[in-house]
Amino acid sequence: MAEGKTIDNGNKTAAAEGVLTGSMRVRRASEADFEAIMAIFERARELMRRTGNPNQWGKSWPPAELIHEDIHGGHGMLLVDSEGEGGNERILAYFAMFLGAEPTYAHLTEGAWLDDDEYATMHRLASSGLKGHTGDVCMRWAAVTYKNVRCDTHPDNKAMQHVFEKAGFRRCGIITVSDMGDRGNTRIVYQRHDK
Repeated sequence: MAEGKTIDNGNKTAAAEGVLTGSMRVRRASEADFEAIMAIFERARELMRRTGNPNQWGKSWPPAELIHEDIHGGHGMLLVDSEGEGGNERILAYFAMFLGAEPTYAHLTEGAWLDDDEYATMHRLASSGLKGHTGDVCMRWAAVTYKNVRCDTHPDNKAMQHVFEKAGFRRCGIITVSDMGDRGNTRIVYQRHDK
């Protein structure tokens, strides 16, 4: 996984470009959000099972320790709005953003990256299901905020492949990841670079 600096969010830029609408904004996740984040992942795993992708996250991915690392490292991000009861905040989606090289992206097969410029990586995108198209919003927010973004998904995750492509990301090739057990070790990688 890519190490790297913490990141600043780009809410003003994204709002100006029409990515964030209404009361939506992106903020860093905190430990107070942990239980809600884990509930989002449980929902995502169930949705994956129902849509023909039972192996990518299996029954327990991502582990709690990894989400704590995301939060404490400043990488865990939330798409939120204030459309809850009484104007309270609702968590619409979770994702993790990293600056710097992602080691698993060093060797592609069946393709090539768009370029070798510095990039940000998005991992662990999952929606709470409270609002439609939040995956697309998160992907577009990342592209507007960081300009050069890479991400990956499991070959069976047709829904996420569609989200990436709808948000203007190009399929670049295949990577092999290790230590995935029965979750499979092949991932499709995508990139969007707005220069």
